[in-house]
Amino acid sequence: MVRHPLAPEQIEAGRRLGAALRSARAGRNLAEVALAAGISPETLRKIETGRLPTPAFGTIVRLSEVLDVPLPDLANAWRTDPALSKAS
Repeated sequence: MVRHPLAPEQIEAGRRLGAALRSARAGRNLAEVALAAGISPETLRKIETGRLPTPAFGTIVRLSEVLDVPLPDLANAWRTDPALSKAS
């Protein structure tokens, strides 16, 4: 299977998702949250920093549950570009 490079919009969406997860984690320990979600701390770190802009859906579902963030809120963070929101 050939994996095509991500578009700049997809990379930016991943950064927004990561920022939303980092914000939701607040003061909670990264390793504890990651392990509770069934992923490695390094994977969570990569998602939060945008280095893993397209995490698996199941990973996002588990993080949503662990962080008590509704899944639609995370979807909106991924989907919504703040620059476009300001323009309207």
